[in-house]
Amino acid sequence: MNGKSDLNIETLAETDNYTVWRADEPDDESTYHLELNNVTIHFFKEEWEEFIKLANRLVK
Repeated sequence: MNGKSDLNIETLAETDNYTVWRADEPDDESTYHLELNNVTIHFFKEEWEEFIKLANRLVK
């Protein structure tokens, strides 16, 4: 089984320099990926939810 072909990948948001995408893994786990130019930060679902709460505090 090739792991890459089993991923369902969805781009959630994108600008010229940044991309946020989600990968639904074969084991039903979703991972979130924040690409900032040449740096990518990987989050499991629970970590992503906490990061979104933090980001929302910045814009309020």
